[in-house]
Amino acid sequence: MSEEEPHAIRIHLDRLLIERGMTLTELAAQVGITVVNLSILKNGRAKAIRFSTLSRICEVLHCQPGDLITHDPAKPGP
Repeated sequence: MSEEEPHAIRIHLDRLLIERGMTLTELAAQVGITVVNLSILKNGRAKAIRFSTLSRICEVLHCQPGDLITHDPAKPGP
């Protein structure tokens, strides 16, 4: 798969942040990554995520990876 090829992975960080009443800045501080990197993930532009980062996001948001990331082959996009 080329870097520009659309994918069917969806990130639901916006919804989880709203449900938790948390800002992206607050989450970034608690996870220990930059707001810029978290924003790249939130906007579906990340090419990869470390398991340690995914684990920390899930710990802070009290969720499972499947709450944050889903696969939707019907809607490929960035």
